[in-house]
Amino acid sequence: MATYLQEGTILLERPAYIRGRGSVVGKEEAKGPLGKYFDITAEDTYCGEKTFELAERKMFEKACRHAVQQSRLQLKQVDLLLGGDLLNQIVTVSYAARSLGIPYLGLYGACSAMAESLAIGSLMIDGGAARNVLCAASSHFATAERQFRFPLELGTPKPPTGQDTVTGAGATVLSAEKGSIAIRAVTIGRCVDMGITDANNMGAAMMPAAAQTILTHLQNRRQQPTDYDAIFTGDLGEFGSGLLCDTTRKYGVEIGNVHQDCGMLIYRGMPHKKCGASGCGCCAVVLNGYILQKMLQGEYRRILFAATGALLSTTIVQQGESIPGIAHAIELERVN
Repeated sequence: MATYLQEGTILLERPAYIRGRGSVVGKEEAKGPLGKYFDITAEDTYCGEKTFELAERKMFEKACRHAVQQSRLQLKQVDLLLGGDLLNQIVTVSYAARSLGIPYLGLYGACSAMAESLAIGSLMIDGGAARNVLCAASSHFATAERQFRFPLELGTPKPPTGQDTVTGAGATVLSAEKGSIAIRAVTIGRCVDMGITDANNMGAAMMPAAAQTILTHLQNRRQQPTDYDAIFTGDLGEFGSGLLCDTTRKYGVEIGNVHQDCGMLIYRGMPHKKCGASGCGCCAVVLNGYILQKMLQGEYRRILFAATGALLSTTIVQQGESIPGIAHAIELERVN
């Protein structure tokens, strides 16, 4: 059984292994520097559907089916679907679950959903409650902008700290059956709120939670940042990533040499994507497209994947509340 170390860090006695993965992205994401790592590119913003919401649902389902197919399992052999998205009542995942027909638990951790699903799935495998778990998350630029900021038709410009929501979906099949990449440990994060009220500054809102979770994981595992080939954050973007390295440095921990941010990687070199990316789909597609492929190729042996989320709603922000952040860390290792 798993060993609870302290402060949310759990060491798995029976690791969960990556058995299959899938990534689906929009055309903008496919044009970026990671484009060659993604499995499927949507034909257009609507993915052939009538609405953006239907398009996101289609992408989520495609990513799930691709991951299951790659795992050489059938849907009926998957014990559980764990998934999350950004929309009210997580309708993307719930309606996709209706089509997939797998026992289902819907999660809301905002952009931390990919790490949250992996943490819960690996713990269920370690405890013997499941053998194969499908973990997934998605977002869509148009659906998220309409819900959290402004309708696209208004053409509202973004401030310098504003990030672009990724159009994409990523899925991972975890299994008790031994494979090439294992989840060794997880840290369940705490809500951290430093009083940020600007919904266009997600990097600053999420950064304190990322710092807290990463520092906690390193301390509880008695590791240094350089014990990992890379420490990936979810979607702090350019502004939040700089704050993160400055913050951990104040605590005597230098992560700058190994830190990378999924929100910076996916749009790097694209001048119209000012501060980087955000959204549940951001770290989901970077993990299942780029990071895991690099691990399989031997470039990374051991990484820490810390997805971040801003736990806000437009109603609460308009009432003057600040934005709590959350981050969950997943320790992955190439075992053969």
